[in-house]
Amino acid sequence: MTPSDFFAQIAPIAKEILLEGSTIFASLRIAQSAHETGWQIPSWRNLGGYKVGSGKPNSYWRGTVVNKGTWEVYDGRKVNIQAAFRAYDSIEDFYRDQDLLFENSRYDRVRKAKTANEQAQMLQACGYATDPKYAAKLIALMDMYDLHKYDEEVVEVSEKITQLETKIAELEKRLSDMEAKQTLSSPPDWAQEAVKSAVNTLGANGKPILSEPNGGSYDFYRVLTVLHRKGLI
Repeated sequence: MTPSDFFAQIAPIAKEILLEGSTIFASLRIAQSAHETGWQIPSWRNLGGYKVGSGKPNSYWRGTVVNKGTWEVYDGRKVNIQAAFRAYDSIEDFYRDQDLLFENSRYDRVRKAKTANEQAQMLQACGYATDPKYAAKLIALMDMYDLHKYDEEVVEVSEKITQLETKIAELEKRLSDMEAKQTLSSPPDWAQEAVKSAVNTLGANGKPILSEPNGGSYDFYRVLTVLHRKGLI
């Protein structure tokens, strides 16, 4: 899979999750996925080398496991090992389960990082990977493929959403104000005589033309007043 093909599948999901409130930069997420998988999306859709560990199944990881070879760095030496990795039904499930992992206090510095580069450094500092060059590799990928643009795109969309929400709130307030002006808790002074007449005048059904004098609109009281002045009520 080429980098372009890889980004086409991964980037929209990483951006959507960031837009929804994830603390992980889309650029870092994409770089980590590329680095951990070698630009190939495995059938078990674990894009971050997330081992089973002591975790329990949840709504994103349903307990499926894949055993495969990998390597770790211990005391400066690269050691090949076999490990159990979580397997997922979708890429989105993996990312959301990974976010649950990052909610642990161990990864406080990852969540609080202000930039994607700093976040890569904090991933290594918090022990996500044993490779001493882990952060440098992720940062290199972000720079090489200009992955920071995906974070910028999310910021632009977020700003547009905020602007729309502000505009909607303004329109709702204007509508509410208009409705408040239209509906009166009591008739205006100039309509009192017409209201009194309508309350005391019976219609064809034998009931008062107006049974409830309060709660009408300006337009309603205007019409009522015109009818009264014409002698119709």
